[in-house]
Formats: sequence, C-alpha cells, structure tokens
Amino acid sequence: MSGNIELLNRTLAAAKDEGRSALIAYLPAGFPTVDGGIAAIKAVFDGGADVVEVGLPHSDPVLDGPVIQTADDIALRGGVKIADVFRTVREAHAATGKPVLVMTYWNPIDRYGVERFTAELAEAGGAGCILPDLPVQESALWREHAAKHDLATVFVVAPSSKDARLATITAAGSGFVYAASLMGVTGTRASVGAQAEALVERTRATTDLPVCVGLGVSNATQAAEVAGFADGVIVGSAFVQRMLDADDEAAGLAAVRALASELAQGVRGSA
Repeated sequence: MSGNIELLNRTLAAAKDEGRSALIAYLPAGFPTVDGGIAAIKAVFDGGADVVEVGLPHSDPVLDGPVIQTADDIALRGGVKIADVFRTVREAHAATGKPVLVMTYWNPIDRYGVERFTAELAEAGGAGCILPDLPVQESALWREHAAKHDLATVFVVAPSSKDARLATITAAGSGFVYAASLMGVTGTRASVGAQAEALVERTRATTDLPVCVGLGVSNATQAAEVAGFADGVIVGSAFVQRMLDADDEAAGLAAVRALASELAQGVRGSA
C-alpha cells in the first residue's frame, strides 16, 4: 500500500481552490492514552481540520514548548511505542479518509530503521513526515525511502534561514514547507506576524510548494490573520492545552472539536 502524498497534495490544493488556507492540527500519539489520542484526532477532523500531524512523543523534545512537553511526558509514561503511533495514523486516516502525517525528531527513526519506518508509515496510510531536526544535507537516505513509499518529506524553515538556505531546503522537500515562527513573549504579536509573513514571502520565492505556518495560533482571529498570507495554518499547543484543561476525556474531545470548528471558521474568514 503506497503512502498518501497525493491525498495531501489534493487536500492543500482544494483549500487553495476555495480561496482559503488549510487548517493543520497537531496532536501527540498516546495522549492522554493511545485510544484517547485517536479519538481526539477524529474529533479535530470532525471539527474542520483538513490535515493532522501526529506527534511521535520523544524524551528530549528540544523544539517543543512546555504544553507539548507535558503531553509527551504523559504519553511516554503511558508506555507509547512507535507501533502505537502507526496505529494512530492508521485508525485516524481510515476513519476519516483525510491526510495524516507524523511529526518526529530524527533519533527515533534512526534507531527504528529508515526503511522499516517509511514502509510501516506508508502501510498505515500515512501521508508523510515532518522532520524538524533533520538537516537537509543529511536527509538523502530518508528521502530515498520516503519517495519509494510515496511519502511527503516536510522540512522546517525559520526566520533565521538565509535565502540560499531556504532554496536548498525547499528543493529537497515535498508536500509543503513548515514555516516556524514563534508567537511568544518577545516582541509584540504584530511584529511576529510581520516576521512570519516575510518568511512566507521569502520561502515562496524559492518554491511552488504550499507554505504553512506554525505560529502559536490559538484562536480564530489569529488563524484568520495567518491565513491572510500563508497556505496553511498549523495549530498544536492550543489543542493540547484544551485536552490538558479538560476534566475528563469526553470534555477534552468536545473542547478540541469546538476549537477546530472555531479555527476552521477563522481560516475561511480570510477568503
């Protein structure tokens, strides 16, 4: 069974044809449990997400903030394994018919084996992988096996990336480009938004791939703002926080479904 990069490409193109950004949600596998995580992804799709990234929980998530680190810790203490990540992808994709990617650090793939990982992700119906810490110049083996299994290879670019570097990264990637820009305490939100917009413009100058922004978006207003300049709006911590804040699993599912619906209206409001 081949991977689903074509489904991902069609999904992003369909959003563009509708004159809007795609809504891409992130949730870690195994959080709060494996079954609970699968249910949460279905709820997010039900609420209006176009694509979901399934996080592979890692003991040293250097690029993740405290909210996702907390969820990863819960998943790891629950004993989540790579097999559970693939099961999450398989069941979420089979239930919805929508594109599901895995977001992971390189170390777990390296230990598991690139050939085995790509084959099993494709067999599960996965659309590809987002690899935030894999340098492009070290990615040939991964890309060879990903291409063999029809999987997208999504690389991450940042405001600090120089133009020549952007061109190198985007030439090697497929599916979409993940533009990372933090909406944190440093500087005002408006200036961070401007920085993200500039990064999208610079990235688009190097590629025809959709450019999707992960920017700390947590509500419809921010989603509409980012949708005004990006091909996709990526939301992670806000979904995880809703799950963490919920009194029980049912409340958590209702909360992430409602947030997805709100954000879906936000990305449409920019049309």
